[in-house]
Amino acid sequence: MHTTLDCVPCLVRQAAGAARLCFSEESRQTELMRDILPILMDEPDWARSPTVVAQRLHRYIRKETGNLDPYLAYKERMNRLALELLPCLLREVRTEEFPQTSFVRLALAGNLIGGDPSAGMSEMEIRTALCRACRGECRVDSAQTLFRAAEQARNILFLTDNAGEIVLDRALLEALPLARIVVGVRGSPVINDATIADAEMAGLPNIVSVIPNGSDAPGTILADCSGEFRRVFETADLIIAKGQGNYESLEGTSKHIFFLQHITCPCVAAQCGVPVGSLAICERNGTNAPKKNVIIQ
Repeated sequence: MHTTLDCVPCLVRQAAGAARLCFSEESRQTELMRDILPILMDEPDWARSPTVVAQRLHRYIRKETGNLDPYLAYKERMNRLALELLPCLLREVRTEEFPQTSFVRLALAGNLIGGDPSAGMSEMEIRTALCRACRGECRVDSAQTLFRAAEQARNILFLTDNAGEIVLDRALLEALPLARIVVGVRGSPVINDATIADAEMAGLPNIVSVIPNGSDAPGTILADCSGEFRRVFETADLIIAKGQGNYESLEGTSKHIFFLQHITCPCVAAQCGVPVGSLAICERNGTNAPKKNVIIQ
């Protein structure tokens, strides 16, 4: 997916959110944004994905502010909130006729946890949204398609997205063939994306192999990832990827991928043929294969 002019407002909001986390004084926030905007508009890599542009913006913010993880407190709060809510949410979905479908919906609901604490939902709104999403409808055939693909795959790579969300991914992971799964997290902090520390807080290393991808991009830019991660990616028969950042950076690859995402971007919504605000499964199986998109809610 290429960066377009429509990506600019989102990138500006993202940068402004980071500026607010780094500085309490509005004057310093404004000064940082004045430096960031020219960098954004002069970005030479617009032919690449928005993930590349976001990576460069957040690298600049961390360098200029000296804050290596502006979202750390927010991530820890989201992990604690998800851990608190998980037992209740599991009770909600485990009473249903098709538990596989329920675990897919729970993992999708987790993608509602956004990356900008200054502009995103409050904790109460997150609680309400997660509970509502877990009670929503989910097509049984779409979940069964994912699970059939997982049963047939020899090697599965599960790409996480946000902190907090990674806690809710555990139920889906435990319903899949764990012995054949490797979970990929970000190599270092960027926005509120999950790193190895978040995976540990979610307890994932206790049940499955977890590796950092070696990159600080808010997605999966393969050229920027470690050799170890690229080997795991190339040998995977199936990839399950959470969130829009992974979609933006991996859509169009030749791998068999199930993208599970809360679609907030009009450009992604248009590509997937679903409304903005949807929780959706977007299946891709090779660059020339037919695209399959299923709205969950």
